[in-house]
Amino acid sequence: MPIKNRFAEMLPEIIAWRHDFHAHPELLFDCHRTAGIVADKLRAFGCDEVVEGIGRTGVVGVIRGKSTASGRVVGLRADMDALPIHEATGVEHASREAGKMHACGHDGHTAMLLGAAKYLAETRNFDGTVIVIFQPAEEGGGGGDEMCRDGMMARFGIQEVYGMHNWPGNPPGEFAIRPGAFFAATDQFEIAVEGKGGHAAKPHYCVDTTVVAAQLVLGMQTIVSRNADPTQEMVVSVTSFVTESQAFNVIPQHVALRGTVRTLSPEMRDLAETRIKALAEHTAAAHGASARVNYMRGYPVMVNSETETEHAMAAARAVSGQCATAPLVMGGEDFAYMLQERPGAYILVGNGDTADVHNPAYDFNDTIIPAGCSFWVELAQQRLSAA
Repeated sequence: MPIKNRFAEMLPEIIAWRHDFHAHPELLFDCHRTAGIVADKLRAFGCDEVVEGIGRTGVVGVIRGKSTASGRVVGLRADMDALPIHEATGVEHASREAGKMHACGHDGHTAMLLGAAKYLAETRNFDGTVIVIFQPAEEGGGGGDEMCRDGMMARFGIQEVYGMHNWPGNPPGEFAIRPGAFFAATDQFEIAVEGKGGHAAKPHYCVDTTVVAAQLVLGMQTIVSRNADPTQEMVVSVTSFVTESQAFNVIPQHVALRGTVRTLSPEMRDLAETRIKALAEHTAAAHGASARVNYMRGYPVMVNSETETEHAMAAARAVSGQCATAPLVMGGEDFAYMLQERPGAYILVGNGDTADVHNPAYDFNDTIIPAGCSFWVELAQQRLSAA
């Protein structure tokens, strides 16, 4: 099945939805306007059931096929939230909310799944049930986890679940995926170094926290180069170095470091946490200072199930004639929580030669909408085939 003609007909309508979402971005769980529009449209499409407020502001729609004798239930998920970025695209549909922007394409993801939901509700050419999931707070809030904790999987009987993300740099409308670990676990750390402040002309009376912190920044680079298995992926980045003093002649008593750790296995995740704590405590102690580490585990590794990856590849090939092998991604994705609850897969759809995601010049490529909608429909119909 190539791209469905119905989506070419629907394209202006879906683009209008997308542009409206883009002009009115909402952050984290504060997706009340977006969620309300999504719920209203799902009801207008004729969904058999529409439930709001799952995972705080998530929306779930239920679409039953002409038959449900198979008992099969497939979940399709899109994210709705934006980012705290000042937009610099200059497009007519640019954000009207200062400091908020759809810089990751969640406006496009939501619009594509709405388009697919409208088509599936019109046709119902499948045996089973499609659950369309619209999730808040993917950008650091763990909205996927919140929806799972609200019992979404069991409540709607979801047996397998799929997600999709646009990918700048890949050819528009072409798909890529990989089985197994795909997106990284995303952890954060804070390190508070305390020494003895004083006059910069009398360092021998002080315990210089800037020296301790500087050595710690360099020391943490050895976690990847000298502690981790070279065949295992890991990134350790210190992203903030803050002292309490702005004076030229003061050695600060406190320095605060912050950073992030990205890993693709539980073993590497544990190693990073253990080594950061040990390095901080012992480097500080060697200089007569002290260090406290707050290590915060974030999204888990996102792992695609083998069988469901094959299903997603089959649907992608049916739509575009191809499905490439995606690279490992050290960014995080909270669809990982849903994949911990049920088998499933996450696929990338090319966004073309655009600015990268999380960039103020990024904009979702409207020309890929028919491919994305067609993928969702093809996947649902293949997985719920009456044959």
